[in-house]
Amino acid sequence: MRHHWTPRAIVYLALALVGLVGTFFFNTWTIVAGRNYLGDIFGGGPAVSSIGIDLLVVAVVRAVFIVVESRRLGMKRAWIYIVLSGVTAIAFTFPLFLAMRERRMQHDRREP
Repeated sequence: MRHHWTPRAIVYLALALVGLVGTFFFNTWTIVAGRNYLGDIFGGGPAVSSIGIDLLVVAVVRAVFIVVESRRLGMKRAWIYIVLSGVTAIAFTFPLFLAMRERRMQHDRREP
């Protein structure tokens, strides 16, 4: 059966692309400028450190959600979204996972 892109899946996919382009730009800028990425996140003062911890906790929760939800739905190779987060951005991989999850749920709804 053909997999359809639902409006929700398209929104998630669009957000994934915004996350990829936006974070790629600033990550590249950080590397070109020779900055210490983690040092800037956790050493830039209390407010920046708070944001760093906030994002770290969200990243862990997202990883747990991806593992649990992919097993529940029978999605294969979901670990790729977690690994890709380390080399791209969670702002890209999490909405991408949600788009693929939406497609899987749409497929399951259409199956008899």
